[in-house]
Amino acid sequence: MAKGRLVDIGDTRLFLVERGTGYPVIVLHGGPGMDHRMFGDYLDALADNYRLILVDQRANGRSDRPPPETWTLHQNARDVGLLADALGLGKYAVLGHSYGSFVALQHAVDYPDQAAQSIISSGVPGSRFLMSHVNEQLANFQPESLRQQVTDSWAREPHAQTHDDVAALLHDQNPFQFRDPFDPRIADYEARTVDAVYSPEVLRKFSSADYGGIEVEDRLHRVTHPVLVLAGRHDRTCSVQASEAMAVGLPDARLVVFEHSAHMTFVEENEKYIAVVRAFLDEHTRH
Repeated sequence: MAKGRLVDIGDTRLFLVERGTGYPVIVLHGGPGMDHRMFGDYLDALADNYRLILVDQRANGRSDRPPPETWTLHQNARDVGLLADALGLGKYAVLGHSYGSFVALQHAVDYPDQAAQSIISSGVPGSRFLMSHVNEQLANFQPESLRQQVTDSWAREPHAQTHDDVAALLHDQNPFQFRDPFDPRIADYEARTVDAVYSPEVLRKFSSADYGGIEVEDRLHRVTHPVLVLAGRHDRTCSVQASEAMAVGLPDARLVVFEHSAHMTFVEENEKYIAVVRAFLDEHTRH
């Protein structure tokens, strides 16, 4: 069982695990339907100087289950500020990966005066970048047996009923998310995240609703704080072009492309990922 706690943010309680001390960084997992354990211990090197606050987002993982009508991208974005207030954080950074990056970016756009820094890792600013890219990449994904495996796994998402159902379809999708679909680090990643708690009801809802429907490309100019945009050159889910559009639209952005990664940048190029995030945080949190 993870050592963590539930924090009341008003209408629900969010489960979080903290590592390290220092300047706070709220860390948002992907999915939806996953939990904070998707990061395994891959970010722990940052805990020497930073307070990592790894959150199970609303209705995910070990967090409480408020009414399903509150399970939305906009509410998840609002929850970030509510959590920061509940923890008395003052200044803080937000790091989101995959769906977590949608939440982080939505939070930055909707509440530009709340976070002091944002890190958008493997994300998109709008739906036009998402499914067309995925479908194009899937059509060329080799070998054919893995292409069918990934296709079938997505078809199962709206029907997942149990934790094991979600674990199985994520296992089937992982080859698509790594640059090398036979990368031995896939098995290592699964071993290091084995105690995750998946939420099939959340996955069912979001997989049937465009995974939250992020559409902020025309509002990126609202974000006045520094933003680090991270992308994998070979990402089959969230394209480099999507990250480039974010970097152009955000007033104060830095784009870093990981040349040897697909979607799982923090796994595939972990040392560089940590170094880039650390440099950004160090630069913008000096007193």
